[in-house]
Amino acid sequence: MAKKTPKKPANVFGIDVGGSGIKGGIVDLELGELITERYRIPTPNPATPKAVAAVVRQLVDHFSWDGAVGVAIPSIVRHGVVHSAANIDKAWMGEDAVKRFSKALDRPVGVLNDADAAGLAELHYGHARDYADGVVILLTLGTGIGSAIFVDGELFPNTELGHLEFHGSDAEHWASAKVREDQKLSWKAWGKRVNEYLAHLEFLFSPDVFIIGGGVSRRSDRFFPYLETSARIMAADLENRAGVVGAAWHAAQGGAP
Repeated sequence: MAKKTPKKPANVFGIDVGGSGIKGGIVDLELGELITERYRIPTPNPATPKAVAAVVRQLVDHFSWDGAVGVAIPSIVRHGVVHSAANIDKAWMGEDAVKRFSKALDRPVGVLNDADAAGLAELHYGHARDYADGVVILLTLGTGIGSAIFVDGELFPNTELGHLEFHGSDAEHWASAKVREDQKLSWKAWGKRVNEYLAHLEFLFSPDVFIIGGGVSRRSDRFFPYLETSARIMAADLENRAGVVGAAWHAAQGGAP
């Protein structure tokens, strides 16, 4: 008798670990929508693996959730192990994040890069669905710059386009949303910086579309007028919910690397 394919859960708990807050909620995977209010707890300082795992446990306990869980974190994640710590505590380097979160929650947990999670959410529920046969670059503009690249609907995981050298430093030190705030740049001045960066990426990758995510995507009308590339430029459909939704979707697939 042929083995039955395990039924994928209809709802999964998604968590997005950020520099200032850790957010979570229950996601309806048919609709790609949160079916609860997104709950946020400030990111601990220092945000060590033990401290972050404790907050993740708090989020899950807040909803009395006992099902599958996915976690998105701002680092390269290969086979569950963390390989970068540019925007996360250095103690995470070499940490088996899957093991850490699975132990904290007493169940298997899927873990992936936060921008990859946002990209997966847009691919399955947002604007990227219309470009399944092309090249899509999603960028999350926040404390740093996260990135996700899809070619014909397939994710190329753990890209770090925010760390491309640009103007003598990492690109995220030139065009992240945090830079706009820290340097008190006008929307026009910052928009022109972002456009320079997009033009560079377009030269390197020739995408069909750029999708701009992160919290700043809710204010796209303020800086999109200063963006112009051959590729189409769109604000993320799921806005800052994408990381939570994508983490949940990833976990539902078995959390494969």
